Amino acid sequence: MIKKIITLLMLSVFATAAFAETIEVKVNGLVCAFCAQGIEKTLRAKPETDAVLVSLDAGLVALTLKAGTQLSDDVLRKALTESGYSVTGITRTNRSLTQIEKDLAERASE
Repeated sequence: MIKKIITLLMLSVFATAAFAETIEVKVNGLVCAFCAQGIEKTLRAKPETDAVLVSLDAGLVALTLKAGTQLSDDVLRKALTESGYSVTGITRTNRSLTQIEKDLAERASE
């Protein structure tokens, strides 16, 4: 019985981690690596943030959230606009940062 409970708990933890939310933000004003570093630093300072990806070419900022946390669009938009960027769109997906990076690389090679 205890083994079953432990197994179910472990599965629920892994399931939650597997479905961590990814937020993709279209941003205007990204022009240099310094911009990317500033955005990464700003977003990594948020306790909800797990990882950040910034693509200058695509004008895209993507971040994954830690399991069980949320980050509202308003908070995200405010963090980016206060850093000097304009947000043109926010999308929430279940795509991983690795998949987003792969898709960006494929588009760049076309």
